[in-house]
Parts: sequence; structure tokens; C-alpha cells
Amino acid sequence: MTAAVDLKTLAGQIRDARGVAHKRDIDAVVTRLGLGARHDAVPVGDDCAAIPDGDGHLLFAIEGFIDSFVTADPYFAGYCGIMVNLSDVAAMGGRPLAVVDALWSRDAAAADPILAGLSDAAALYGVPVVGGHTNTRSETGNLAVAVLGRAGPRLLTSFDAAPGDDLIAVIDLRGRFREPHPYWDASTGSPGERLRGDLALLPGLAEDGLCRAAKDISMAGVVGTALMLLECSNVGAVIDLDAIPRPDDVPMARWLNAFPSFGYLLSVRPDHTPAVLARFAGRGITAARIGGIDASRVARIRDAGGEEAVVWDFVASPLIGCGQEDGGPVS
Repeated sequence: MTAAVDLKTLAGQIRDARGVAHKRDIDAVVTRLGLGARHDAVPVGDDCAAIPDGDGHLLFAIEGFIDSFVTADPYFAGYCGIMVNLSDVAAMGGRPLAVVDALWSRDAAAADPILAGLSDAAALYGVPVVGGHTNTRSETGNLAVAVLGRAGPRLLTSFDAAPGDDLIAVIDLRGRFREPHPYWDASTGSPGERLRGDLALLPGLAEDGLCRAAKDISMAGVVGTALMLLECSNVGAVIDLDAIPRPDDVPMARWLNAFPSFGYLLSVRPDHTPAVLARFAGRGITAARIGGIDASRVARIRDAGGEEAVVWDFVASPLIGCGQEDGGPVS
């Protein structure tokens, strides 16, 4: 429990975590490429690029994987190439259509477990790999995977959380760590029908108007991902650490740095919260209100005794540099 951990120390550990540090790199790239310019797509900083198309949206997402991960667990790297992209699409209220990949490896033997992971995940999740790029004569192994998806007129974005909303964490706890890594795997070995049905919950929430904003939990962890959601929406929040869904035998400090294979943060109107929690409970997925959204533009964590510590003050400093302009939505 959090009582054994100094709250200010824990807040510092969250800020300094490797996953959050990687997110801080986004700010410079956004500035250098001029991605803050207004255009017809949903603003940069969301889980996918969303392009208006007919009566809905096309969704584009891409994930690249560091070479140390590809080397250490090549099968899971390939599997994650599908899984994490589909999670991004679902987080925006969409459904996937197709996948492409770009793979570099030393030789065909080194590429094989990566391709096996890609193939297995594509089959389980029911999404075809339709093309890509392959190089089996590279000095190092690298992998990038992109997905095309589609959503209706109602998107779940990172830009629509509002003061007064409940902050809900949704995590499938039916998994285990892929030791010694921080990856909580509730996907490999699970029935494809269940995996597909679980992902469909997110577009269902969007289509039924039950959720205002969403973001999938990334390598930045639960609180680190919340930072990005709050910054994009120009809001703040208090997060109750002991309310975060967590396996009984996993220490809080480790869990806050974990990357769950099925994990989302949702910003939901309080009158919709019971219905949202019930949908996940109906599929055996743990969901809980972990805090409330406010207008402070400060992210704080709180322990069971009511003590609080500031994790990030967005007025003082941006994280990913993708917040709303002048307090209003970017469009």
C-alpha cells in the first residue's frame, strides 16, 4: 500500500521514470515539425491521427520499438506491434481495419520470431497484415508497425476531459509480468474471441455517448499517461493511488511503471460512471474511479491518509507540448 512509500518521493519517481522521459521528447518534435498548426485532423497528441472521412473518421496509428526490446523478446515485440496499435485505435473509439509493418533484422532466422508474434496477434485479433517493408541484412533489429482504423462521428480524444468528470482506470488484471520487464501481459494465451470483444467495449462507449475522453495506458504508466491526458485537455486532477486497479501481490511503485496490455484512462461524466464500470465488469475487466478532473492544470497524487503531492504543474512546464490553446479546444 502507499502508506509505506513517501508520497513526494513517489511523485519524483513518476516524473523521472523512463517511460515519462520518452514522452518528454514529443515536445521538441511537435515544435520542429510545426504540428501545432490547425488542420482538419484531431490535434496532434492523441493516440491516433484522426482524419474526417464521410460520416466518420479514418484513424492512423504507428508504434516503433527500441532495439533492446526487440532483441530481448522478439516474439512479444512482434505481438505488441499489433496489440498496442489496436489499443490506440480502440482508445479513440475506433475499430481496426488493417496493419503494415517495417522490420529490420540481421537475417531471416532473427526475423522469424518477430514475424511469428505479428502473425499470431493478427490472427487472434482478427486484423490482417496487408503489407510493409522488410530488411533481413541489418546490423540491428528494429520494428515499426502501423494500423489503419475507422471510427464514427463520435471520437474519444485526449482533448475533451472536462472539470467535474470522473477519472476512471480500466485494467485487465488477468495477466502476469513478462519478467524482468514492466510489461503486464493479459493478452498472449487468451482466446481471440475474448480479446476482440474486450477491445470492442471502447468504440461501444463512444457510440453510446458514455465517455468524454480516453487514452490507453502506455509505457509511461497509469499516472504518466494521465499527465498526457490532462495536458491535452488543459485540466488537472487528483489521483487516488489506492483506488488504481492493481494485482494484490504487486508493489505500488512497480505497478505505477507497468505497461498493461489492456489498460485505459477514461474521463466520464459522473452520471455515466455506473454504466461504464458495469460494462467492463461484465467482461471480467477491473475498472474503478481513481480521481476527479478539475480546472487546476496541476496533476496530484493522494494516498490513503489524504496526503497529496504534485506530480506535474502544466502552468509551469509542458510535458508533451500538445495542450489546448488559450484554454479552448484546438480544431
